[in-house]
Amino acid sequence: MNADFMNALEELRKQHGIEKETLLEAIESAVKSSYRRNYGAAGQDVEVTVDRDTGTVKIDQFREVVEEVSDPRNEISLEEAREIDPGYELGDRVRFEVAPERFARIAAQTSKQVITQRVREAERERIYNDFIEKEGDMITGLVQRVHNSNILIDLGKTESILEPSEQIPGERFKEGDRVKLYIAEVNKTTKGPQIVLSRSHPQLVKRLIELEVPEVHEGEVEIIDIVREAGHRSKVAVRSNESNIDAVGACVGQRGSRIQNVVREIRGEKVDIVRWSRMPEEYIANALSPAEVSHVILDEDEKVAQVVVPDDQLSLAIGKAGQNARLAARLTQYKVDIQSLSEAEESGLTEEGVSIRTQEGEIHVPDFFLRAEDDDDRPSRLLDRMKDEAKQERDREEEEEAEEEESAGVDADAGDVDKEE
Repeated sequence: MNADFMNALEELRKQHGIEKETLLEAIESAVKSSYRRNYGAAGQDVEVTVDRDTGTVKIDQFREVVEEVSDPRNEISLEEAREIDPGYELGDRVRFEVAPERFARIAAQTSKQVITQRVREAERERIYNDFIEKEGDMITGLVQRVHNSNILIDLGKTESILEPSEQIPGERFKEGDRVKLYIAEVNKTTKGPQIVLSRSHPQLVKRLIELEVPEVHEGEVEIIDIVREAGHRSKVAVRSNESNIDAVGACVGQRGSRIQNVVREIRGEKVDIVRWSRMPEEYIANALSPAEVSHVILDEDEKVAQVVVPDDQLSLAIGKAGQNARLAARLTQYKVDIQSLSEAEESGLTEEGVSIRTQEGEIHVPDFFLRAEDDDDRPSRLLDRMKDEAKQERDREEEEEAEEEESAGVDADAGDVDKEE
């Protein structure tokens, strides 16, 4: 090692942010281990120092002064020690400078390995720090390769895999495509930072809306919640923090221009912008958009909503394979039971009600504020039936969970018996 070597360490400090002193300490430790492995023994008292100015390596071995020597590698008698220096006493450490002829090459090779490892670790740490700050944000990546449904994404400083479970169903990419991704998670592993990318995460829709809608980015319109079945439909609940701004209108844009940009980025997935409301009845009615709602009855204790829609809106409210109703239930956190108006009339529901605003305009909602404690007991009987159904469903779930736990216990007992045998 020489001055050129020290200059190289200084360049590493500038390029990779690794302090020269940190590298030198690592080199000293590695050279010490290498010396013990090649010329000494494990546990041998050795000290390695690298001159901070010249890069010269100095190796010293220490032996303890004892009355009777039992380990010549680490001990020296008092008589021998005093031949070196009369001032030595029992328990002192005697320094011996060692310089094996061939060790210079080994020291250089060891130093190279240490530097390479530290540079690699520094790069991993830098990449981790960069991306941990972006966790929960959106990033644009470049499709580098597609292999067995896994998509290798070039993120600039590093690469990551977009796994099939995080892709939008039916979406296809080719090499060279630029794609927007949500950074769902950043983990530190022994092989470097693991960056979990997603195209199916609900928060990707939120970030895309923030990108397209200045009112959302500036906080004038707030996104309350998002539910999503990637590749099919998303529902986004919004509210306005400014009285003069229509939250739904701001997100949709003139002639739907803003929301269409979001839809285009997620390959045609439907996005419903829903006006959030403190009133659960109104919120549920809005959440079932684009269907019109005629009636909502709530059981707030059981978190069940009985929703009545015009006969020609029933299939629209339920959606394909129940998707619209399912997303509305997830968004509002109510179990939503939908029936047609003709079915509701058979149950004796009245036609009185109020009008509410939805993203489709103003609609009439009969008995909008009707609750179970109202005088009319016909809706109450309907709620009683709904409560019974909800209780039966919970009982079934509890029984299934108990059976699974019992089965797991039997399996565990069987495993114990096998071990004993």
